Amino acid sequence: MKILLTGAAGFLGRHLYQELCIGNDVIGTVRHVAGEHDNPYVEIPISPSTNWKPVLSEINCVVHSAALAHVFNANGCSLEQFRMINTLSTLNFAEQAASSGIKRFIFISSIGVNGLGSVKPIRFDDAANPQEPYAVSKYEAEVGLQKIEKETGMEVVIIRPPLVYGANAPGNFGKFCALAKMNLPLPLGAIDNKRSLVGIDNLVDLITTCIDHPKAANQTFLVSDDDDVSTSHLLRSMILSAGKTPFLLPVPISILRFFADLLGKASVIDRMSSNLQIDISHTKSTLGWKPPVSFEKGIRRCFK
Repeated sequence: MKILLTGAAGFLGRHLYQELCIGNDVIGTVRHVAGEHDNPYVEIPISPSTNWKPVLSEINCVVHSAALAHVFNANGCSLEQFRMINTLSTLNFAEQAASSGIKRFIFISSIGVNGLGSVKPIRFDDAANPQEPYAVSKYEAEVGLQKIEKETGMEVVIIRPPLVYGANAPGNFGKFCALAKMNLPLPLGAIDNKRSLVGIDNLVDLITTCIDHPKAANQTFLVSDDDDVSTSHLLRSMILSAGKTPFLLPVPISILRFFADLLGKASVIDRMSSNLQIDISHTKSTLGWKPPVSFEKGIRRCFK
């Protein structure tokens, strides 16, 4: 099968590219090609006017993982900037893919489309509730893709992952890894919430399953390790996997929030202590799929 993968040099893209190259003809695109002579990627800057036609010839399936990521929001990206890349550029790409006869378009979205937290586990058919610019731009792309699917017949598969972890992962998980290796006393031992995460190997496995699974067409899939954990449990597992002894102080969340509020960081504590559970029963039953790597094994792999 001939596959086009965008964002091939990103955290997800690198792992996915290596897996897809086993038995497939893969074209990986990036915004900028590094100077190495053996770089396997094709440089295609992403914009609402990008011409994708030169790389769409004879492609069977597109996996669109390139995005302006939510981790950059702290640097001041506006909703319009997120829309430019995550919404308008995606829809421009999808329209050209459809007109080129591409059979299936897989879009990597975000569980943020369903909100920042959950009272009960989020289902694939729950109403959208995006609350941040990144999530809004992803949701608007989903809506546009479903319209293109109905108008053109190109199959669209939407995958909404939560926080993706793995060795050298960016963002908050990378910061947690650094803390685990330092093995400092942390006042986070009393956080008894429930959050769904997904290891990079499990996410890659689901995406590769969706490439040619007949029942994946025009579906929205949620994904996780199917093993919800608290922030305290996550940190303990990470510290143990780093070969250290956990030292988590059971400081009440109310006290953590009080001091965080003084520093203007109350939202950080709120997110770390809130629930975000995902129900992946639809994904498992539709595809006959289950996460191949357990949470504990996935965390251990981060420190090898």
